Amino acid sequence: MKSILTDIIASNKQVEQAEKVVTAAEINNPATKDSRRNFLRKTAVGGIALGGFMSMSTEDTIAQATSKVNRASKPSELKITDLRYCIVQNVGRTPIIRIDTNQGIYGLGEVRDGADERYALFLKSHLLGQNPCNVEQLFKSIKQFGYHGRQAGGVCGVEMALWDLCGKAYNVPCWQLLGGRYRDKVRLYADTPESNDINEFKEKIKFRTQDQGYTWLKMDVSIGMLRNNENSVVNNKFWGGGFSQWAGDYHSYANTKHPFTAIQITPKGLDEMAKVVEDVRSVVGYEIPLSTDHYGHFDLNNGIRLGKALDKYRLAWLEDMVPWEYTDQWKTISDALETPTLTGEDIYLKEGFKALIDKRAVDIVHPDLASSGGLLETKRIGDYAEDNGIAMAMHFAGTPVSFMANVHCAAATQNFLALEHHSVDVPWWESLVKTTDGRKLIDKGYAPVPLEAPGLGIELNEEEVKKHLNPKDKSFFAPTPDWNEKRSHDRLWS
Repeated sequence: MKSILTDIIASNKQVEQAEKVVTAAEINNPATKDSRRNFLRKTAVGGIALGGFMSMSTEDTIAQATSKVNRASKPSELKITDLRYCIVQNVGRTPIIRIDTNQGIYGLGEVRDGADERYALFLKSHLLGQNPCNVEQLFKSIKQFGYHGRQAGGVCGVEMALWDLCGKAYNVPCWQLLGGRYRDKVRLYADTPESNDINEFKEKIKFRTQDQGYTWLKMDVSIGMLRNNENSVVNNKFWGGGFSQWAGDYHSYANTKHPFTAIQITPKGLDEMAKVVEDVRSVVGYEIPLSTDHYGHFDLNNGIRLGKALDKYRLAWLEDMVPWEYTDQWKTISDALETPTLTGEDIYLKEGFKALIDKRAVDIVHPDLASSGGLLETKRIGDYAEDNGIAMAMHFAGTPVSFMANVHCAAATQNFLALEHHSVDVPWWESLVKTTDGRKLIDKGYAPVPLEAPGLGIELNEEEVKKHLNPKDKSFFAPTPDWNEKRSHDRLWS
């Protein structure tokens, strides 16, 4: 009997060795599809050759499978060894970060669009040597270094990368780590295309809805469109008449909060702004939700006047009418209008949303996952809003890395409505990454949820990313040793 077992074992070893040679050849063959290559690699990592399965007994196969299989890594022994970055020039500058480990697997994250990669690099000394799978513990240790707006970008980018790593280590999608999914595809909302020619605009809307498949649209309704209309706005000349919301010095219109500009809209101006919405609604129809944003910096009284002028068009929401921190003003606006109100893209952590939710100051919360705290914290925000009968939409304007973090979070959050996609018309945007399970990144206005792919379910298309690096910093995941040393004692209590 012993001789027979010895022969079987020797035979199995020969078959396994032959299979390893064949498998390696197939993996290295350029003609092998990525899905097949990934399967073969997982089989090899697991330590089980296909020939072994065919020649071993059921008992031996089960014994080997349960004792040696290791699909992605040994999670308990994972250690963070580096944090590196590159900067893509997308919607402004958008840093992508990569967290490396001692086992060769890595996680991808993203610092919010328009933010500084140093928000993430600063955290490196707090992460080195730590197990990336302890996501919540690490998040609690670094969240003190985030704040509202772009200042949260480093903490959130690291949190994304940690979940990507954890998912890869345990070979499960990130949504599974968040508790499971409510949907297999995530609804997207896209900006309406712009055109002064109504016929051209109709064709663009038809392309957006019928060809691209988007079922939810958003448009700007800004006082900037009144700049050439006499007697439409009060106090515009004092601010230079440009109404730029985005750029200017400390004393500019762009950096003056809404209650402090003394800008008012005249009845003529309100009629003009309502006419633009009416024209868009007449083309889009009423089956498609139509959201609005970027009105300009004016106080809550004018916000209410504008909201009432637009109520009849049944808009999906009025977004960021005053700064998010003015909870009582939001409550006043929401109580005065029939149209749903929404804010939140610059709020950091659930604590920042609590007052708005507790007072029912808005109808919908709108976190940007790259500012709100990452995947788990954003799900917590959504869950807290759900407990109070408030829905959640999600703001997003980055690369496919942060996009996929949003997709996993949206899949795992029940009261989710729609996720913004800000690069609908950027031809190279989707090609920045490759999905690891072969699915489309976007399909007819929806983002398919990766049902099996571990982590975020993407890898960078490195050659394409290199084509779109920020012109002022074309480094590509270079070592960052200057950020290794921890020099401060940062505990917040004594």
